[in-house]
Amino acid sequence: MKNKLSTLVLATLVLAAGGAQAQDKTLRLLTWGGYVPKDVVEQFTKETGFKVEVTTSNNEEMISKLRATAGAGFDLAQPSQDRIAGPQTEFRIYKPLDLSKIKADLFIPSMLDATKKNTTVGGKVYGLPHIWGTDGLVVNTKTSKATDYADLCAAENAGKVSMRLKRPTLIAMAFASGKDPFALYGDAKAYSALMDDMGKKLTECKKNVKFYWDGKDQLLAGIRSGELTTAMMWDTGGWELNKANPDVKFVAPKSGALGWVDTFAIPAKGKNDAAAYAWINFNMRPEIAAKVASSAGNFTASKGADQMMDPVLKKQFAESFPEAALKNIKWYPAVPAGIEDIEGRVLDRVKAAQ
Repeated sequence: MKNKLSTLVLATLVLAAGGAQAQDKTLRLLTWGGYVPKDVVEQFTKETGFKVEVTTSNNEEMISKLRATAGAGFDLAQPSQDRIAGPQTEFRIYKPLDLSKIKADLFIPSMLDATKKNTTVGGKVYGLPHIWGTDGLVVNTKTSKATDYADLCAAENAGKVSMRLKRPTLIAMAFASGKDPFALYGDAKAYSALMDDMGKKLTECKKNVKFYWDGKDQLLAGIRSGELTTAMMWDTGGWELNKANPDVKFVAPKSGALGWVDTFAIPAKGKNDAAAYAWINFNMRPEIAAKVASSAGNFTASKGADQMMDPVLKKQFAESFPEAALKNIKWYPAVPAGIEDIEGRVLDRVKAAQ
């Protein structure tokens, strides 16, 4: 009986070890739709031996999933950079990155520095940049001379502009007014006063607004038809419109386009850090990053990837983002508790104003 029991225990240990070894060859990835093209996964597996299990999600779901498991269940996640510091401080769902395992020279330096700064908690870095995009202006250059967000409210564009009644619009107007709203995140009273001022500007600007947009179809149709001369919207939407009408361009505003970055972050109880770091470095290689960017419809933080992308998109990017405009992007920092409540109250007042 003793021998049989010993044999059973040994067999169980062997099976467990085999299971652990198999698990070590799998990367469990929590990410956004479009960020994991099939051919990229196949090449990664061929080069490294790691298989990839993909779960698509969004910021809110990522936080919820990782919070529910205290950071277990996944080896790598891709939250936006402004959604890391807060959840990490409150829920401890990520582990600090070992920067010695990252090939830093693969990243655009300014984006790497900004993301490291915005995802630092307690002196440790929790996020690295991957896919990024911006909000700025889409302008029909034949009918509008807009160069900054304040031009949405210019008399020449009366009745012919569109924007969202969302927090990016308040923030954009603040930058166009010469203020830095992100610098006031730590002072709720000062931030509230600034948002009140921006709310007044947007209320006065309502006479210029043809419609506030939520979905992209109405917005794109309005610009295509000439119903709109200027709109605050995202870069890839502007470039899409430009293909059909060269007069329509995405313009990085003088006060700075608003930039978002989806990152690489390692969950607190991830079991396969080796696969996670391998995936990060693999994805940041320019030739791989270009494939992912084409699939996602945005650009990446990979240095040199833009040179390998679709020639038309490459030209559009270069026109919209010369070096000065790229350096002037205002990257969203972590959002402190209470900030969105302040903005929501202001936006409600703007919406209700006659």
